[in-house]
Amino acid sequence: MKILIGDDHVLFREGLRRLLEQLKDGADFGEASNFDELLAMAEAGEAYDLVLTDLRMPGWPGFSGIGALREKQPGAKVVVISASEAHSDVRDALENGAAGYIPKSSSVKIMLSALDLIFSGGVYVPATVLREGNEPETRVVVPPADPQLEQLLTQRQREVLDRLREGKSNKQIAHELGLSEGTVKIHMTAIFKSLGVRNRTQAAMAFPQHSA
Repeated sequence: MKILIGDDHVLFREGLRRLLEQLKDGADFGEASNFDELLAMAEAGEAYDLVLTDLRMPGWPGFSGIGALREKQPGAKVVVISASEAHSDVRDALENGAAGYIPKSSSVKIMLSALDLIFSGGVYVPATVLREGNEPETRVVVPPADPQLEQLLTQRQREVLDRLREGKSNKQIAHELGLSEGTVKIHMTAIFKSLGVRNRTQAAMAFPQHSA
């Protein structure tokens, strides 16, 4: 396992590296203190399995930077780890190809669970960001090849998907579930990525409707 970490705080990089050693024993690490250095390491020829990037570190070009990292490392999971918990940052990161968004405020247990989910083919969206009522943290993880890939979604995302299949708009879904439209959009983006689809129609047709 080869992991590339981009963050301008050396103490955070060191702590994150020690944490990841618990997840992947014997992992090799690369570290960058700014985005230009991170991108240069990504295109230097070394193939990484995981690229972790902060937002708005020195040289940060905006969310297009996530796409640039994915272009240089097509076989890697690119994950954002940031102090920001803004809905817009989560949505922009996912829409630009991030496989997950982990707030720096996350506990060790949540961070490790999030990375486990991502390596299993799911997309991690933090419940702390989506907290509007009782947003569940639990995810059911199955291998990506399993025909029930829908199980990679959270309970809330399955509820959103059911209403999408009923032809309801984001506004209607938000009203029924007691969410904001912005939160529904974040769920939609995560659903599309987890199911490997590009739009609402493909998501609605991807798998048979699950029964309660």
